[in-house]
This record gives sequence, structure tokens and C-alpha cells, in this order.
Amino acid sequence: MTAYQRKITVALMIATFLSAIEATIVSTAMPTIVNKLGGLELISWVYAVYLLTSAVTTPIFGKIADLFGRKNVFLWGCALFLVGSMLCGLSQSMEQLILFRAIQGIGAGAVVPITFTIIGDIFTFEERARVQGLFASIWGIAGIFGPLVGGFFVDYVSWHWIFFINVPFGLLSVWLIVKNLHEKLEKRERKIDYGGAVTFTIGTTALLYALLTGGNEYAWNSPVIYSLLIVTVVFLVVFFAIQRRHPEPMLPIQLFHIREVSVPNLISFLASAILIGITAYLPLWIQGVLQKGAIYSGLILMPMSIGWPIGATLGGRLLVRYGARPISLLGILFLVLGTFCLSLITMTTPPWLIFGIVFVLGLGFGLSITIFTIVVQSAVDWNLRGVATSSNTFVRTLGQTLGVSVMGTFLNQHIGSHADSGAQVPPATLAAGIHQNFLIVAALALVCLIIAFWLPKKNPQPDHGKA
Repeated sequence: MTAYQRKITVALMIATFLSAIEATIVSTAMPTIVNKLGGLELISWVYAVYLLTSAVTTPIFGKIADLFGRKNVFLWGCALFLVGSMLCGLSQSMEQLILFRAIQGIGAGAVVPITFTIIGDIFTFEERARVQGLFASIWGIAGIFGPLVGGFFVDYVSWHWIFFINVPFGLLSVWLIVKNLHEKLEKRERKIDYGGAVTFTIGTTALLYALLTGGNEYAWNSPVIYSLLIVTVVFLVVFFAIQRRHPEPMLPIQLFHIREVSVPNLISFLASAILIGITAYLPLWIQGVLQKGAIYSGLILMPMSIGWPIGATLGGRLLVRYGARPISLLGILFLVLGTFCLSLITMTTPPWLIFGIVFVLGLGFGLSITIFTIVVQSAVDWNLRGVATSSNTFVRTLGQTLGVSVMGTFLNQHIGSHADSGAQVPPATLAAGIHQNFLIVAALALVCLIIAFWLPKKNPQPDHGKA
């Protein structure tokens, strides 16, 4: 790694860590925030609005980065993320916090995918495979230390600092990028796809809002949900019509014809639904079924934070020698094994066995999802790398949103009588409902395995970037 690459990598690692730690550190502090600000009924929207705005803006920023360079988009994204973080820390009500989390999410919509795009620009295919493992370890470290950092600020400083702490580290990342990242852009007239951006934003916002509120705020068969789905279909149809005609489309249709992009994106979509099914309902199993404490239920996912970077690092080293297909198949086989074992757990399953299952799942995600990011980046030239990378990020977010919505609906239907009455759900009833979701997760893993056989056998041979 050259000195130039090292400086850029440090800046991107800082930005990645801030993005990765955001979810766990906020989750730890939310009970205290609700106690201070009130608005318990709005707590889910603190998470949902961040997910919504980051998902919608991710492909838009990816295309803008292809048109005007990664550096400018990354800096604007960091600025929005830091402004949103500062405002979140200054919030005086839950309504303010939700609004400012939306701003923070817009910034994250640029920071996360553009980080991986810059990696694709400054490293060759062989180097990229190794560096992605390093960045995967950042997510693992964040998953372990996020709750600890959040707990420290809440107990010994103030909940406001879970947001304020982003500012000095974010500014350091910005300074390193401003000083060190150099890009060579072609000077030509740019035609921005405003129509595509507007129709995509409206269509995907309606879809994600329907998925986030369906079965919760509104019944799935309510006029509101039907209206949202109609808006989704109409605007996304118009969006794809625009993409076919525009000279600089926001999401080029040609991407869907590239097997190295379409197949990994489809598997990433399903694998993300698997991931949210595990991270959302396994802690609920520990706390609601096994009647363990909150700390114990939080620690149950720690083996995944260990297994994921190990799998990503090993996968990156093996990718160049054996190619993407066998490594990805190995990772998905781990997912099939882990989810199958998860579907067999009972109320008497010892915790140590569950820890082992979670570790195997972490290995599977590290060997598959991380590899898919590299494959997608390497399948296209510089002028499409931003939108290709952001498409992978977007489908992963969409997969998590759809996954938690569908599985949440199944669980609510199973425990409906207890939930409606406000009574505590008996552990046996809750266990049956969660077990149903674990079966869904196992089925999705099998589908991923089948689709993985369509992955190309050879590594793509792209250009090595412009930066």
C-alpha cells in the first residue's frame, strides 16, 4: 500500500467507523433519550427515518459521483452527516430528533457507498479484495464497541455526546480527503437526470414508507397502504421509462444486463433480509423466550461481529486465487448451515450452541456479502462504478426493510391476540412465532444458494480507476 493509498484509507476508515457505529450506539442510548425527551410512541421513527433517507439518496449520490467525482460527493455527504449529528445532539424533542436524523441519513446515503467507490478507484482488483476485508473488520469492531461507547456516554457524560462525538472525527476524515484525494475528471457538459431523481425519490419513498408502516401504523389492507403502493408503481414505471431515454440516466438500464452486477445484487437483497431476520429476532428469542437479561440478548450477536471480518479477510485473500464464485458459494453454504441450525433451536437449546451458530453465520456473511461488493465494483468502468456500488448498497437496505416488514407481520399475526390485549406474550407462544421467522430465513438462504450458481466463473477484468 502506497503512502497515498494509506492516507485515503485512514480517512475512509474513520468515515466508515462513524457510519457503522451509529446504529449500535444510538440503540444503547434510546431508553435514556426517550426518558429525557418523551415520545415513546415515536421511538421506531428515530431508526426508520434514518433508514428511509439514506436508502433513497444512495443511488442518487452514486450517480452524481460518477458525473462530478467522488471527492465532492463524499465531502458534501460528510458535511450533511456532521450537521445532522450536531443538530441531533441539540434536539429538545423527539420530533426534532427525528427530523435531524433524516438529515443525518441523507449524509450517510453519500458517505457509505462513496467510501467503497473510492476504494474501487484507488486499488487494483487484487488489492481491493484484501482492503475490503480490512473495512469489514471496521464494521465488526463497531458492532462490538458501539454498545460500550453508547453506555459510557449515557452513564458518565450525556446522551447528547453520542452525536457530538461524530464531529471531531468526521472533520478529521474530511481534512484528510481534501488534502490527499486527487481526481482527474473529463471536462465536458453534464446532463443531470432530474426527472429520474425526482421519480425515483417519490417512488422509493412511498415503497419504503409502506414497508415501514404496514402492519404497524396502518393495516396492510388499508387505503393508505394501497395508495402508497399505487404511487410506488406509477412513479417507478415512469422512472424506468426516463432511464431508457436519458443520455445520462441515474440508474443505467445496462447495469441489469451485466451478470456480475445483477446476480450479486439479487443475492445481496435476499441475504440482507436474512441478516435483519437474525439481528432483530434472535435477541428477542434470548430475552423474551429464554427470559435472559437485556445485556445477554445484546451480547448474543457478538460472535457475528467476530466471524464477519474473519470471513471477509479470508475471502479477500482467496478471491484472487480461486475467483468469486467458489468463495461466494462457500459463504452461502455457511449461511444455509447456520440458518438451518437456527431453525432447529428450542427453548432448551444451550446458549453456547447459539453462539456457535451466530459465529458460523458471521463467517457466511463475510465470505459472501463483502465479496459481492468487490464483484459489482470490478464489473464496470470508472464512469459507472459509483452507481453500481450504490445499487448494491441500496438493494441491501431494501432487503432489510422488506425482510423486517414481512417477518414482523408474520410474528404479529402469530401473537396477535396477546399483542392486541397488551398482555405479556407467553414464552412458548413467542417461541413459535420467532421459529416461524427462522424457517423463512432458512428458506431464503436456500434460494441464495440456488441463485449463486449463476455467478460468473471468472473474475471480471475492469479498468483500474482514475483516482
